[in-house]
Parts: sequence; structure tokens; C-alpha cells
Amino acid sequence: MGSSAAWHLKSDPDFAGEVVVVERDPAYTRASSALSASSIRQQFSTPLNIHLSRFGIGFLRQAHELLDVDLGLKEPGYLFLASAAGEPVLRANHAIQKGEGCAVELLDTAALSARFPWIAAEGVVLASHGVANEGWFDGPALMQAFRRKARALGVEYVADEAVGLAPNAVTLRSGRRIEAATIVLAAGPWSGELAARAGIALPVEPRRRSVFVFDVREPPGLTPLTIDPSGTWFRPEGRFYIGGTTPADGNDPPNAPLEVQHQEWDEMVWPVLAERVPAFVAAKVVNAWAGYYEYNTFDQNGIVGRHPEIDSLIFATGFSGHGIQQSPAVGRAVAELIVHGAYRTLDLSPFGYERISKGRPIRELNVV
Repeated sequence: MGSSAAWHLKSDPDFAGEVVVVERDPAYTRASSALSASSIRQQFSTPLNIHLSRFGIGFLRQAHELLDVDLGLKEPGYLFLASAAGEPVLRANHAIQKGEGCAVELLDTAALSARFPWIAAEGVVLASHGVANEGWFDGPALMQAFRRKARALGVEYVADEAVGLAPNAVTLRSGRRIEAATIVLAAGPWSGELAARAGIALPVEPRRRSVFVFDVREPPGLTPLTIDPSGTWFRPEGRFYIGGTTPADGNDPPNAPLEVQHQEWDEMVWPVLAERVPAFVAAKVVNAWAGYYEYNTFDQNGIVGRHPEIDSLIFATGFSGHGIQQSPAVGRAVAELIVHGAYRTLDLSPFGYERISKGRPIRELNVV
């Protein structure tokens, strides 16, 4: 988010200022962008999320021209599976998506089995398949491209940690103080912690997610990113597959150690995969990693825009697992807000901080 905003700012001919990006983790060993599953979808329950990711897919397709990078974009779609209990929500989400012009189709059990014969459809009464504009890409390459191009345009990157915020200044751990007309808070999972140091209540915290890389003897065939009714998900990744799940109740504490929870594979992921996809019965884990969601505990949607009382402070955080796919649109929006004083191409004001202070959540139901 920070590098996208920096690149968009310096690419705007009406911007005449200087930009500094402070990176507490310049090697990106713990950064969510570097540890993301790097997927993109239109199947959200919130129209604004659909619009953000629609811009994102268009941007990714133009990445070679815009950022001089090949992101390896693949677009086999997303496939959401619903049990009887989840069918009403899936239908309601589908109605929103169709109303926004998304290329999605509903499949009953027979149609699902015909389209994807490798799926064991027991317990599934309805599926939603994105037939266009959904897939996955090289997220770390996007992050590095934003950074590389931003630096080429004159953005200064500082390897340090912000430990203090004032209306027009940032204090770094090294003791350096950077004065600025505008401060963009895009500290990912640590945004809430940093905001708290300025006395600002921001409901964003690190939530650990494990991703497992697994191999199978016989790949089942064309495979979208598939989300089981249990919440377990999987997709191809080169010659392998990756997958994971939402941690069990009581095992999703904030700021947990960034360590793979191998028991999730044994107890939650593999049993679901083996039952849902017979070809995955003999799946073998060959690698795994853990990353943080910058989890917005209020409503699982991004928090973007100016602080209502501190005009110099802009938020770009709290995207709860779908930030990297929305980083092109949010970076553009933040740049517009800074340069032109208002959003010009996509109004992100519904995601403003005011909804939090007023207790008016815009809850995203499709959080993977």
C-alpha cells in the first residue's frame, strides 16, 4: 500500500512534493505483501470491494507497460462452495455481484459435477464460479515493482521504524524526525499499534495465517481457487498446490508468533481436501509458510482516508487478507486525495475512519 501510494503520487504530473517511505522491514521477511497467497477476485459481498479489485485486475494486466514487470497473472477464477446452511448467503452475494456486472455463475450440484468432475460434491448444494477477472499472480513481484519504480521517480526509502506520530511529523527509532504535510499510515498488521502511540484507536492487528504447499501424484485438471464450505481453500501454484484454512475458534490470537501451525494441515486442511478432491488423498506437504493478515476486527474491510480530526493523517490499512489485490486502486485513491483533495475515479469514503468512530460497520462476508 505504501509503495503503491508513493508510485501513484510521483506519477501524477500535478504533484510537486517529495515522498519518503519508512520501512521497518526492508528485506520484507515479515511483510504481508511478501507472504500473501497473492490472489484476486470479484466475488465480494461489498460493492466497493468489487470495484477496487476490478481496477486491480485491469492494472495487473497492464503491469508490464506500467511497471515493467511480468506478474505471471493467471485467471482460472474462484469457486465458492456452499452447504445448505451457506446457500442463502451465497445467493445474496451472487445477487450483489451480478448487480455490479461481475462475470459469475451459480452452479447446482449436477452442474458443479459436470464442470469440475474432480470435485466430490457431497454436502454441496450450490457453488459460485467466477468465469472471468479472477485468479492469482506474483504478489512479491508487484510489491518490488512498485518500490523499484517509485525509487526511480525519486521516492526516498528509509530503513527504520516509525515509533511516534504527530500531526505533521513522524519520529523514527533511530531518533530521526521527518516533518511532512501529509502522513499515510500504511503499516500493515502493525498499523493499530502505531496509531495507538498517537492516542488513535485503530482496530487493526496481526492475525496469523498458515499456507501449505503440497504435491499430488495426479493433478485433477483445471482448478480454480476453491473455497470449501468449511473455509479451507486451495489453488494451483506452478507444479504444486497451495492451501490453508481459517484458524479454529480460540486459536486466532492477535500478534501470534509468525510460525506455521502444522497441526492445521493434519487436523483441518488435509481431511477436507482428501474428502473434497479424491486426487488429493495422497497429498504431501513439501513446504509451508506463515504470514499476517492486517485484520480489521471492526468489519474486515479496509480503512482508507483522512482522520476526521487530524487532516494531515491518511489511513490505508486493515484490508484483512485482500490488500495486495486492492493495492493498485487504493494507492491511486490515496494519491488523488493528497494531490487533488478528493477522490476522483473511485469514491472510497464509505471505507473512511468515520464509520469506526460512529460504530457503523460495513461488514465483508466473503473473507477467505
